[in-house]
Amino acid sequence: MSYVIRSVRAGEWAAAKELRLAALRDPVAHLAFLETYEEAAARPDSFWQERTAGVAEGAEKAQQIIAEGPDGRWVGTLTVLVEEPGTTDWAGSPVERKQGHVVGVFVRPEERGSGLTEVLFDAALEWSWAQGLERVRLIVHEENGRAQRFYRRVGFLPSGVTVLLGDAGERELEFVLERE
Repeated sequence: MSYVIRSVRAGEWAAAKELRLAALRDPVAHLAFLETYEEAAARPDSFWQERTAGVAEGAEKAQQIIAEGPDGRWVGTLTVLVEEPGTTDWAGSPVERKQGHVVGVFVRPEERGSGLTEVLFDAALEWSWAQGLERVRLIVHEENGRAQRFYRRVGFLPSGVTVLLGDAGERELEFVLERE
């Protein structure tokens, strides 16, 4: 199957919303995402419009990349957020250098194993390096072995940084890929 790999466009918020809601229905969503289906589904259209515009083609601080099937259906996505030195990240930790943070990785189950996730990561890294980022990182739940194996396969390595989530003390592990 051939896919079109591209950045989202600002007006495509309804498709972005649909794909995010599909991701949040995935059986491992509780390990992969920091929100629930119910939380996301309750958000007004204005939220999705603003969110999509902020990661759309031409945005410099974030980019959502999608895989579009031949029928126009979105079948995979990820987003790169630019983190600037001197700021703090989502967990409150200081950012020491210009880096990308990959979030929201999702490929529909029927498309998994096709090489599509690798192609999405290639596009994300190409965009990241074009932005002058020094490295790209992501955070993965310690129990999400499938994702950890994939990230290693595409060149990401554990940095040794661990993030604790919530009162349950669940651990997320940082994986990084340095710019060559």
